[in-house]
Amino acid sequence: MADLKVTVAGVEFANPLIAASGTFGFGHEYSEFYPLSTLGGISCKGITLKERPGNPPPRIAETPSGMLNAVGLQNPGVDHFIEKDLPWLRQQGTKILANIAGNTPEEYCQMAEKLSDSDVDMVELNISCPNVKQGGVQFGTSCAGVEGIVSAVRKYCRKPLVVKLSPNVSDIGEIAVAAEAAGADALSMINTLTGMRIDIRTRRPIIRNNTGGLSGPAVFPVAVRMVWQASSRVHIPIIGMGGVSRWEDVVELMLAGASAIQIGTVLFSDPYAPVKILDGLRSYLDSNGIASVTELTGKIQAY
Repeated sequence: MADLKVTVAGVEFANPLIAASGTFGFGHEYSEFYPLSTLGGISCKGITLKERPGNPPPRIAETPSGMLNAVGLQNPGVDHFIEKDLPWLRQQGTKILANIAGNTPEEYCQMAEKLSDSDVDMVELNISCPNVKQGGVQFGTSCAGVEGIVSAVRKYCRKPLVVKLSPNVSDIGEIAVAAEAAGADALSMINTLTGMRIDIRTRRPIIRNNTGGLSGPAVFPVAVRMVWQASSRVHIPIIGMGGVSRWEDVVELMLAGASAIQIGTVLFSDPYAPVKILDGLRSYLDSNGIASVTELTGKIQAY
C-alpha cells in the first residue's frame, strides 16, 4: 500500500487529512464515530485569550453548495483549552494544531507564548480577525498587516507556526510571500470568503451579523487557484483547504501545491467523510503505482 505519511514544517502526520478549525470543535463529538487517530491531525476550534460567547443567532445559513457562518469565535479561552481540552486530545493519537485568533498583536503573542509551553504540535495563526486598533481592518488583507502580526508572534512562538491566509485579498501570492518573509513555517489556505444572504420576506440578512464566511464545495475552485498561485511564490509547505469533500479534491489540491489538506464543512453533512476520503485516496495511489502521497504535491502540469 502507498505511504500516506506527510511532513509539514518538521511535524510528521500519519496521513495528509487534518480536521479544519471551527468544524471539529475539540474532537469529543467526532470521537464517537471513529478513533481520532484516523485523522492525520486536528486543527482545534479557534481559541482566544479570554472566553468568548460568540455572536447572537442566527449565525449559520445554508447556501448553494455550501454554508455561511458567523459563529464569532465562541470558545472557552486559551487557559481552559490548555488545562481541560488538550490533555484529552493528547491521548487520541493524532497531531494537534492550536488555532488562535485575537484583536490585537499583544493578544496573539500572549497566546503563542502560553501554547509554546504546552503539548500542541503546531500553532495555526488565524489572521482574518478584526484588528480593533486599526479600525476593524483585518490583519491578513495587506502585506504590511501580515508581516506585522506574523513577525510579532514569531518572537513568542516556539512551536512550528502555520499562518492561515484569508482569500479576501487582491493578490494571494504577495500575501503568502509576506507571511514567509516574516517567519511563517507553513501556510494554511484558504479561509472562508465573505458572503451574505437576505430573507426576501423580512428583507433582513439571514445572519444576525449581516455577513458571514462562505465555505463548502462552492469555494473549492478558488482554493485550488490560490494554493497554486501561492505555491509558486513560496518555499514553505502549504496546508490546502476550502470545500474539500471527496478524495478527488484532495488529489487535486495536492497537485496544485498542497502538502497536507484540511477538511471542514463536509463534516457537518457526513461525519464519516475522512474515512471515505482516505479509502479513496489509498485506492487511487495504489491503482496508479504511486508509492507515496507526497509525490502528488505540486505535480500540476500547467499550460
